[in-house]
Amino acid sequence: MTTKQQRLVLVVSILASFVAFLDGSVVNVALPAISRELGGGLAVQQWVVDAYLITLGALILIAGSLSDLFGRKHILTIGLTGFGVASVLCAVAQSGAFLVAARALQGMAGALLVPSSLALIISSFSGAAQSKAIGSWTAWTGISFIIGPLLGGFLVDAASWRWVFAINVLPIAVTLWLVARLDVSERVSESTKVDLAGAFLCVVGLGGPVFALIEQPKHGWGAPIIWVPLVAGIFSLAAFLWHEAHTKRPMLPLSLFRVRNFSFGNVATTTIYAGLSVASFLIVIFLQQVGGYTALDAGLALLPVTAIMFLLSPRFGALAGRYGPRAFMTAGPLVGAGGFLLMLRVQVPVAYWADLLPGVVFFALGLSMTVAPLTSAVLGDIDTQHAGVGSAVNNAVARIAGLIAIALAGVITGTHLDVAGFHHALVVVALLMAVGGAVSFIGIRHPKTQAIS
Repeated sequence: MTTKQQRLVLVVSILASFVAFLDGSVVNVALPAISRELGGGLAVQQWVVDAYLITLGALILIAGSLSDLFGRKHILTIGLTGFGVASVLCAVAQSGAFLVAARALQGMAGALLVPSSLALIISSFSGAAQSKAIGSWTAWTGISFIIGPLLGGFLVDAASWRWVFAINVLPIAVTLWLVARLDVSERVSESTKVDLAGAFLCVVGLGGPVFALIEQPKHGWGAPIIWVPLVAGIFSLAAFLWHEAHTKRPMLPLSLFRVRNFSFGNVATTTIYAGLSVASFLIVIFLQQVGGYTALDAGLALLPVTAIMFLLSPRFGALAGRYGPRAFMTAGPLVGAGGFLLMLRVQVPVAYWADLLPGVVFFALGLSMTVAPLTSAVLGDIDTQHAGVGSAVNNAVARIAGLIAIALAGVITGTHLDVAGFHHALVVVALLMAVGGAVSFIGIRHPKTQAIS
């Protein structure tokens, strides 16, 4: 039986993460409307997504350490407040550059939400109850990726793309009210040194290559404006890894990767979330710009994923807690890959019921089988004192994978999205999902708690 405080912890964790994840997906369906009003074409559309993911992916590691050192409740409060302010700035943006800058601020605040909320669950639940709680958390946060296009489509068609950001204010206010009522005992460290050098190297290491990938179609690989940030970013990433291995207080403790499930689980996360991110980004844009769907219709096209994940994710989370995550992490990505291959039947005009829906259903089933077991496998062997940074690393890996995949979208499809480019992307997504399943089969074992030195 769960206590009242445990139920409150679960609700707060779901709401805080849901806001951050929802904003990562709700914007996708609004991108064509944003581009029409503010200009900039595909490049601005990519930057509106990736500016958020760059700061989220780079700073989520520091946020994980902060949640361990200063307390999850305190960090959640700061993150929610900052996210609300940044959302208002996005809603009032009058230019593409201002919107991109505001999205970067949103990512910084969002980085404080996910690891703290998941760490609350890890520290408040144990055993089978923990697996079930993680299943509920992943069901709701996973649904946010899919319900985002639906909500965004409704807001864009009924009012304006600006409401996609302004609507964040209400759930943030509710979550802050609930956070104030949390009664959790946390160890707080008053002598903390933040790894600012690591954060700087991580931001440059991510930002440089992403800038090059997004802007390359416009300037070409030979232009200094492309290869200079690309090279600087690659060297910064290498310097980041060296720095983290030698500093006394790393924001990325490399010792975590000595845990087998953590290491292999993050490799699987990389390929699976790269595929999911680029698919979510392209499907809603393709349906609008090529298929002629309204923003709401494009969101409704993925509604079956929401329903299936809501019904099945907690169940698969509980089953993974009982039988181990390996089988589900193997089969789920393969089923999802089959769904994306079924979508290769899509032509213009788009026959939704015959050509798109079967693939959407398989995609939803595979995603439901994968997400909760994946989270349980990655964090199940991590000592509770590393719960914050462990969840931060896994979420950073997922966001960075999506960041790179979306930056590569133009390389995969070409500068103008058409049916052939969409099909190329579906094949790439299916391959990424299949690799994730293979990695899980080879590397994942039944979790057993291990201490991290």
